[in-house]
Amino acid sequence: MIEILNPTLLSRARDTGALVGSILQDLRSRSTVGTNLLDIDRWTKKMITEAGAQSCYVDYAPSFGRGPFGHYICTAVNDAVLHGLPHDYALADGDLLTLDLAVSLNGVAADAAISFVVGETKDPRSLALIEVTERALAAGIAAAGPGARIGDLSHAIGTVLGEAGYPVNTEFGGHGIGSTMHQDPHVPNTGRPGRGYTLRPGLLLALEPWVMADTAELVTDDDGWTLRSATGCRTAHTEHTIAVTEDGAEILTLPK
Repeated sequence: MIEILNPTLLSRARDTGALVGSILQDLRSRSTVGTNLLDIDRWTKKMITEAGAQSCYVDYAPSFGRGPFGHYICTAVNDAVLHGLPHDYALADGDLLTLDLAVSLNGVAADAAISFVVGETKDPRSLALIEVTERALAAGIAAAGPGARIGDLSHAIGTVLGEAGYPVNTEFGGHGIGSTMHQDPHVPNTGRPGRGYTLRPGLLLALEPWVMADTAELVTDDDGWTLRSATGCRTAHTEHTIAVTEDGAEILTLPK
């Protein structure tokens, strides 16, 4: 299903996106050396509940996971990159942490992810992974606008990742979003320009470049959810929900 939001729903999407961005900003400031991933999950639940919103994750049970997910946020550390199931782990100095959050408020969902290094030890290779996903996301957003094709966005993202020397996995990528978290169209993190669905004003997309340092192969943890690099290398993941507008694209998941 591909949804095109009317102005009323788009206004709601802005509220949802701002909530997601603000929660992630708060969690980033509180995630320090010694913070337990389960504490991050509890903080997320509290903020979602206090905002009168609903988690998109707790009851989520897709075919690729051992559902339901049962938690409020994805917490992926170091070689984990996607769908990180919160568990009893205290963050250490130098850990590369990815937080991925999707929330629904007043019937409209928004989805975003951030990656950052915890503590004082900033490994340049980890920072490079994070930086390339941020640049790739910016390139994908810049390519979005009415009349653009999904392939244009995928090509822009994939060009940045590929030129930096990182393998690109196409099993998981960006997606449409609206009244539900995951919708069509799928937005791979590499592709051919001029191909795929034509973007229209009112379309919401979650764009999410993610990379693994030296492989494109994923393995799944015994928890049935957490996806890791097959080689144990570090990973990073950055995501924003955008709205296609008459003038280009509006980022919805920036904190107020």
